[in-house]
Amino acid sequence: MGKLKKGWLLYHLADDNYRFMFEPPPPDEWVSLDCETTGLDRRRDEIVSIGAVRIAGSRVLTSERLELLVRPEKRQVSAAAVKVHRLREQDVAQGMAPEAAMAQLMRFIGSRPLVGYYLEFDVAMLNRVVWPMLGLRLPQPKIEVSALYYEWKNRQLPAHERGNRNVDLRFSTMLADLELPQYEAHDAMNDAVMAALAFTKLRRLLGHT
Repeated sequence: MGKLKKGWLLYHLADDNYRFMFEPPPPDEWVSLDCETTGLDRRRDEIVSIGAVRIAGSRVLTSERLELLVRPEKRQVSAAAVKVHRLREQDVAQGMAPEAAMAQLMRFIGSRPLVGYYLEFDVAMLNRVVWPMLGLRLPQPKIEVSALYYEWKNRQLPAHERGNRNVDLRFSTMLADLELPQYEAHDAMNDAVMAALAFTKLRRLLGHT
């Protein structure tokens, strides 16, 4: 993050208690995260669970993890969503308030870059809660695991074919191709750990370590 952009963001930060997110991150550390939601409408649906795990170098630190159940305030969990993540209305009713969950998550992340599979959706859902709290969106760099996988697959092709072939970016396909364990999907913590494992292996395969 450039000095001018950082200065602008800090100037507009509504709560100085979160200035720590703008500090230099610990070297070679990231946080992999995943969210489950009441549905797939990023403008109206809400978060019901969050899973996050820290990564240090080539290690996924499963002992340094954060699992939060979040109580939606306006949207009920759709029947389609229950079939995916198995969290029912009565389950999430016992969750944390969204703002309390975000406060805990932001302190867990610190200034570490974020890692995830189709991370854009999860970050958009988080930012809907973060924005009223901070007047800003999450400032950390974001790293998309499927983009790293796409880069790795393209490197295996002759130069003239790169970018011209479709790559199957389904999570299960990617994990199988990388010979990584597949845990029960659509559980926020499991998905965060699997994305972290994919990230560490792809960094090694791409020569980023």
